[in-house]
Amino acid sequence: MLQEGAHGRWTVSSSDESTEENSDSEKPSTSSPLDAVHTTRSEPQYPCSEARKAAHKRKASPLKFDDKNFSTEIPPATKQRASQEGLGWCLSSSDEEPEDEEKHAHKETLKEEKYSAPEEHPLNLCKDDELSENQKAEDYDGTPSEAKDTWDLLNGGNPFRFFLTKVRGIEHSYNSGALHIKDILSPLFGTLLSSAQFNYCIDVAWLVRQYPQEFRKKPLLIVHGEKRESKAELLAQARPYENISFCQAKLDIAFGTHHTKMMLLLYEEGLRVVIHTSNLIAEDWHQKTQGIWLSPLYPRLPQGTTGLAGESETNFKSDLISYLMAYNSPTLKEWIDLIQEHDLSETRVYLLGSTPGRYQGSDKEKWGHLRLRKLLKEHASSAPARESWPLVGQFSSIGSMGADGSKWLCSEFQESLVAARNSATALLKCDVPIHLVYPTVNNVRQSLEGYPAGGSLPYSIQTAQKQLWLHSYFHKWSAEVSGRSRAIPHIKTYMRTSPDFKKIAWFLVTSANLSKAAWGALEKNGTQLMIRSYELGVLFMPSAF
Repeated sequence: MLQEGAHGRWTVSSSDESTEENSDSEKPSTSSPLDAVHTTRSEPQYPCSEARKAAHKRKASPLKFDDKNFSTEIPPATKQRASQEGLGWCLSSSDEEPEDEEKHAHKETLKEEKYSAPEEHPLNLCKDDELSENQKAEDYDGTPSEAKDTWDLLNGGNPFRFFLTKVRGIEHSYNSGALHIKDILSPLFGTLLSSAQFNYCIDVAWLVRQYPQEFRKKPLLIVHGEKRESKAELLAQARPYENISFCQAKLDIAFGTHHTKMMLLLYEEGLRVVIHTSNLIAEDWHQKTQGIWLSPLYPRLPQGTTGLAGESETNFKSDLISYLMAYNSPTLKEWIDLIQEHDLSETRVYLLGSTPGRYQGSDKEKWGHLRLRKLLKEHASSAPARESWPLVGQFSSIGSMGADGSKWLCSEFQESLVAARNSATALLKCDVPIHLVYPTVNNVRQSLEGYPAGGSLPYSIQTAQKQLWLHSYFHKWSAEVSGRSRAIPHIKTYMRTSPDFKKIAWFLVTSANLSKAAWGALEKNGTQLMIRSYELGVLFMPSAF
């Protein structure tokens, strides 16, 4: 059983989503600050989940430790058992299903616990004597040599255009070829005219500081899913910035979130799209493992060009426009028009999004895991013995999967992930191994951030105890090749690999965690797909390169 006393209890975050009508866009109010906006120093100064708030409080007031309580014995790297006894996959979840949320949303106790940490990686809970955590997380300056490396990467050094974020506290060589948000927003990438930031958790003041000084007053649109008090907090943050406007994503299905993480960057030289996995807060760009897909610089089409001009072989342009149109927002029409005016033909990835709704007929295949199924059936190779190639999923949050694998994971979801061109549907899905990578308590304890890293790994003990069957699929986090074994993953990736892990059939980096809310779940005897949240990712397939 999961040991609540041994590893603590992280509460389920309370979702206040409802079916109320959302206003589309808004400018920050210039009225006096609302009481709802007032927050204590122990909480982050931006809207975020209960798990993040709990972690922030613990970081601000770390527990005192007696050296005598530490174990000097390094635990052996034993194979994880199916029961995962004592590992405590018990952090709160933004991906909870309604039945779990309603039962536990108001429990806000956080038990103290005893720790037994290996000597080689002492806990990283204490504040630095000279710099606050936020200051350290924000302190980033690229050297000229790094700028040259970045320029080389942009010009053919990385044909897949997939990057990890830079991590403070690892060997410098492991950050070669990685990007920080300041790299992405630097003049090296283009002369910025305006930008749009789509995200879940946003610290406005921090975000503004990531832009170069010369770009900080350029028009900035923030697309978010906040409501009520959280929305008031977000708008209050932006009061000092006249150039910032907002677009509120409609979340008409309860417990949905606006989880997409994307940047649209308009330059004098063209347009760029960035799809990534990081929240717009300092912690997410400091000591976590995150992923980024950076588009080529898209040139503007000649005046008068109409129709399907500038489309890629992957239909990226039309799919991106369809995704933005799903917001049903007049505020985004300007960006839709701008995309229409640019040449996206050099794109080599497929766009895979989720938008809230209930979809039937051909609309079912536009979003979520059925969209992935459609793409794989059209483009994924069905090489001999491909049925033995395992599926690997890696994520930072887990929702309710049901009483057993047949309820969702090993039925409709697995069927989508094993799809391939010309493959026989008679092949048993159960013959395809599934490996799920999720950090253990030891991964968190020994991480660069220490226990506060757990604030970005929501998985409630209540949900975990209902699906102990899931833990037989789990594998601990390890990233030795990239030097990021101690950089807790907030990245989400899914892939199909050869049994020896030397070849890959396809690879997906996305904002979507392992949950029905993110990927969708079939209803009405399979005739309807219901999705709660906005998500976005890009799919890499060999046939496109």
